[in-house]
Amino acid sequence: MKSCMHFLAFHSLDCRTPGLRIAAGRRNLLRGVLCAATLLWASAGHAINLTEMQALALNNREIVRQYMTTLEQSEQDIIRAKGGYYPFADVSYTANRLDEGGVFENRENYAAEGRIGWNIFAGFRDKYTIQSAETRNEIERFKLQGIEQDVQLNVALAYLEVYERRANLEVAESAYQTLGKVYRDGESRYQVGLIGKNELLKFRVDYDDADITAKAAEAGLKKSINVLSRQVGREIGLDDLDFAEFGILPPLVDKEEYSAKMLAARSEIKALELGVDAAAAQAEAEKGGYYPRVDVVGSYRKYYNYSLSDFGGIGGVGGGVDDDELRAQMVLSMNLFQGHTTEATVARARLQSRALQYELEELKNTLQTDLNNLHIDFQVSLENVEVATRSIEQAQENLRITQLKYDEGLQRESDLLDAITSLSRSRYNHVAVLRTAFANKFRLTRMIDGF
Repeated sequence: MKSCMHFLAFHSLDCRTPGLRIAAGRRNLLRGVLCAATLLWASAGHAINLTEMQALALNNREIVRQYMTTLEQSEQDIIRAKGGYYPFADVSYTANRLDEGGVFENRENYAAEGRIGWNIFAGFRDKYTIQSAETRNEIERFKLQGIEQDVQLNVALAYLEVYERRANLEVAESAYQTLGKVYRDGESRYQVGLIGKNELLKFRVDYDDADITAKAAEAGLKKSINVLSRQVGREIGLDDLDFAEFGILPPLVDKEEYSAKMLAARSEIKALELGVDAAAAQAEAEKGGYYPRVDVVGSYRKYYNYSLSDFGGIGGVGGGVDDDELRAQMVLSMNLFQGHTTEATVARARLQSRALQYELEELKNTLQTDLNNLHIDFQVSLENVEVATRSIEQAQENLRITQLKYDEGLQRESDLLDAITSLSRSRYNHVAVLRTAFANKFRLTRMIDGF
C-alpha cells in the first residue's frame, strides 16, 4: 500500500506539469487506482490478473521513471526557450586603478551600473525555438508511451512464460506418475516371471528420464516466476496467479484494421513524425542569424571618486559622486560574416529533418512487415491449437487401447512406452502452440500500442 501511495503522490506532481495535465493525468490516475486495488485484493488472498500486474510494473519500474524524468526535462527546455521573450536585467560594479591619473579620469575611480534590456526582434529565432522545444516535448511524451507499452508487453510475455512452464510441469508430472505406475506394475510382472529383466529395465530408464524432466520443469517454473517478479517490480508467487486470461483462445484480428491503427497511433511513428517537424522548426530558428537584431536598453550609471569601502564613501564627508548618467538606447545589430557557421547550421538542421524522414519511412515499412508476419503466425498458431487438441484426444485413446492390449499380453512393453511418450508429446505440443498464439496476440497488441 505504501508503494501505491507513493505512486499516486508522484504522478499527482507530474500532472501539475503543463505537458502532463490531460491524458497522462487520467492514465496515471487509473494506474494508481489499479495499483491500490491490486494490493488490497492481494492482501485479501485474491489472485492478480495481467492488467493489475502491468499497472504495478508501470509504478515500480525505474525505467518508466527514467523516461518520466526526461519528459520533465523537456518541459524545462520549453521554459528556457520562452526566455527570449522576457527582458533582461544586469547590475555591475567596476573598480579602476590607473598608473597615473589624468584630466578626465582620476587615478582611482569606480562605477556602478544597472541595465534593463529587451529584445524586440531576432529574426523569428525565439518563435521557432519555442516551437521546436514544444515539439520535442511531445516526442518525449511518445517515447514514454512507447516504453510503457514495452514494459506491459514484457509483463504479458513473462506471465505467459509462467503459464507455459506450469503447464509443462503438469505434463511432466503426469508422465512421471504414469510411468511410475507402469514401472511398479512391471516389477510385479517380473516377480511372477511374466516379463524379463531387460523389459523391466526399459520401464526404469523411461521412468528415470521422466523424473529428470519433471525436476527440470519445476526449476524452469521457478525461474520464470523470478523473471515475472523482475518485470512487475515486486515479488510474485505462483499462488498469486490464476491464469484466467488464458482460458479462452483469442480471436483472429483484422490485419487491415490493425495496420491502420498502427500507422495512426504507434508511439515510435508519432515520435519520428514530430522529430521531422522539430528539425524543420530548428532550421527556421537558425535562419535568425541572417536577420538583424533589435534591442532596447535602459541603463543608469554612477561614477565615484572612491571605492565604496573607503571612509567617507557615498554620501560621506570625504568623497562623493562625481557623475551619474541615465541612458536609453535602441541597438540595431546584424552579423555580416561568421565563417559560414550560420549556413552550415541551417543546412545541418535541414539534413537532420531529411534523415528523420527517411528513418520514418524505414520504420513504417519495417513495422508493416512485422505486422504482416505476426498476423500470419497468429493465424497459423490458432489453427495449430485445434490440431494439437485433436492430437491429445487421439493420443489418449491410443494409450487406452494399448494399455488394454498390454494387460492382455497382446502388446509389447515398447508399444506401451511409445503410447505414453506420444501422449506427453501431444500435450507439450498443445502447450507450445497455445503459448505461441497468446504471444502473437500480445505482440499484435503492442504493434498498435493497445495495452
